[in-house]
Amino acid sequence: MSNSLQYIFGGPKAWTVVSGPPQIPTPRKPNSTAILTPSTLGGAGFASQRTVGDLALDLSCTEGIKLSLGWDSSDQTFTLNVKDTIPGKREDGRDEAGVSWEYDFKAPENGGEIFMKWDEFKATYRGREVEDPEPLKLNDIKRISLMARSFFDKQDGDFKLYVNWIAAVKKDDNDSDDDGDLKKHALEQRSSPRPVWKRLFCGLL
Repeated sequence: MSNSLQYIFGGPKAWTVVSGPPQIPTPRKPNSTAILTPSTLGGAGFASQRTVGDLALDLSCTEGIKLSLGWDSSDQTFTLNVKDTIPGKREDGRDEAGVSWEYDFKAPENGGEIFMKWDEFKATYRGREVEDPEPLKLNDIKRISLMARSFFDKQDGDFKLYVNWIAAVKKDDNDSDDDGDLKKHALEQRSSPRPVWKRLFCGLL
């Protein structure tokens, strides 16, 4: 049996609101364009957008993440991050630093799909790899983000990334077709629907 997909964003599922100021949902596809200028931060800079709140995704029965990208993305190296903890807040209201599990990728020139296996993600803290990290808690993925980073002044300038959808790839022995399997039971008890937005992961400095 071939592996099946459980869509997290895009595809048959609506794009949901992410962090950042409210925006009018006029774009038809989740496009991200911005300028990366690490020189303003001493060579260490990034532009990113992340989900809000606690996703509470149980991905323990999946092999990894598949990303579908549209054509005409720029040739920078991008990073997909997942977190199994939500960091606290600093006095200025910004997130404290925390461990992220990251996968670096380049968008295919003419668009296409990228499969990211869980064992290929690496744990990092402030952009540097963590030695002997605790295993990623696949049964409690709380946050997902996309990032364009400087890699300590190795890349900068204009960038753009076109995302069609993000999905988890189910293991062969799990043939359920219910997208709800990715959500914990507690989330099923929520009565208020999330607002629907068409724009996700818009680059912010």
